Amino acid sequence: MSGSTHTVTNQAPPLVGYDVFTSDRALVEAVERHLAPELLAQAREELVLLGRASGSEQVREWGELANAFPPRLRTHDRYGVRIDEVEFHPAWHRLLGRSVGAGLTDAWGRPGGHVRRAAGFLVASQPEAGHGCPLSMTHAAVPALRAEPELAEVWEPAATSHVYERGLAPVAEKAGVLLGMAMTEKQGGSDVRANTTEARPLAADGEYVLTGHKWFCSAPMSDAFLVLAQAPAGLTCFLVPRVLADGSRNAFALQRLKDKLGNRSNASAEVEFDGTTWARRVGEEGRGIHVIMDMVAATRLDCVLGSAALMRQAVAQAVHHCAYREAFGGPLIDKPLMRNVLADLALESEAATALGMRLAAAYDAADAGGSDAEQERAFLRMTVPVAKYWVTKRCTPMVAEALECLGGNGYVEESGLPRLLRESPLNSVWEGSGNVQALDAVRALRTGPAVLDAFLREVGAARGADHRLDRAIRGLLVELADLEGIEARARRLVERMALVLQASLLVRWAPPEVADAFCAGRLGGDGGTAFGTLPHTLDLRALVERARVAV
Repeated sequence: MSGSTHTVTNQAPPLVGYDVFTSDRALVEAVERHLAPELLAQAREELVLLGRASGSEQVREWGELANAFPPRLRTHDRYGVRIDEVEFHPAWHRLLGRSVGAGLTDAWGRPGGHVRRAAGFLVASQPEAGHGCPLSMTHAAVPALRAEPELAEVWEPAATSHVYERGLAPVAEKAGVLLGMAMTEKQGGSDVRANTTEARPLAADGEYVLTGHKWFCSAPMSDAFLVLAQAPAGLTCFLVPRVLADGSRNAFALQRLKDKLGNRSNASAEVEFDGTTWARRVGEEGRGIHVIMDMVAATRLDCVLGSAALMRQAVAQAVHHCAYREAFGGPLIDKPLMRNVLADLALESEAATALGMRLAAAYDAADAGGSDAEQERAFLRMTVPVAKYWVTKRCTPMVAEALECLGGNGYVEESGLPRLLRESPLNSVWEGSGNVQALDAVRALRTGPAVLDAFLREVGAARGADHRLDRAIRGLLVELADLEGIEARARRLVERMALVLQASLLVRWAPPEVADAFCAGRLGGDGGTAFGTLPHTLDLRALVERARVAV
């Protein structure tokens, strides 16, 4: 049939060919705010390069391919030899190579390293979120490895390398490695103290063999994993390499890959240790949770950053679509009700970015060891679970609303929004779901006054600048003064802490129209429970234009 019935018009062009970094004003301002002036030029150059790649048609295509062709498990080779490998589409390796090369596993000890890495992680995660998992775990493993200096001397340089080298080989033969983590088991889940994997000491000091299983092991093609197991003195952290020093494969049996809702480009496996699995102790026996919690905290920050990246990409797509799509006599972006929705989405995205980047700056200050290092560590202890709880919780409804801005087009895979929506619950579940985070924040409150003092000092820096924020701080202090029955109301308390902290950051650093809208809609009682219910008297057009990508 050669004829056509209509001409295609009124369709938004694809959002490609732009700089993901410089188009995000909130992120650019956060980098400028939190980095020392002497670091800015080089950091900006690196982030612009990464931003242009992330917004390119080629990298977007890599993201689509990595998810359209998910990893496959190969337990044996053609000769029947057990190999326990996972095959990935070439696009996965290209994505990892680009991100490792951009330094997204290299932050510890690097001047401004956490802020630079956090901004890069936000940028690189937008075209494809799944490959962020091995990047995150490799980065986060460094402080845990330092509990065993001999191990850190070998593994840290390879983990922080800017070289991605696929394939399994001894660490001494690789220019760069990826590291993973395996804690949860079938019977325990988040309750890792219920782990039953057994570690039996060998004759050589610090060497053990493991017997047991792990119910979730993400990125199973990593070069080594931090694992919790029961040693004679209690739960202990171990490093389990995939390949031993002599080149032989360690006993690391992949039973199956998880069939997940989203995050399909990234493999997650069930793993068995057969009693011959060689492991090296990390830290003291019985101190496993203490050792691995530094890694967990860093991966929780990446959950915040990953959700912020999803939010930013969702709002960028929604605003872009509405700028080009016409309905009812004009562009959607100019319709008052749609403008309210877009402004509300932009507000949520900016607040998430501001909070994530402030936490990254706290890591830099704590890592540098200056006069405020202890206060920043206390701030992180209090705020990481608070931020992880709230930002990851807000991600799913926010992405769903952005999808709705595209109407039926947003529900179609080609728009890219369904992939964002399937990914959106992930960060709320991984590294401890909502209740775990809320209860961890409560535990932080009970460790002593330092953590709460650090939090209150941060939010207090904006006191007097907005009456709605001042009122919210007073209300929060009343709640914090009464810890009776706190476990049952932990979610409400943590939510209020997160909103007050986000408002404080925006009041201090964001443009007045952003801070005013956030305080009105989130603290002042002038906003509804759904997105798009901000007071109409606000400067909503400015919020939308600030979030818009110029292409």
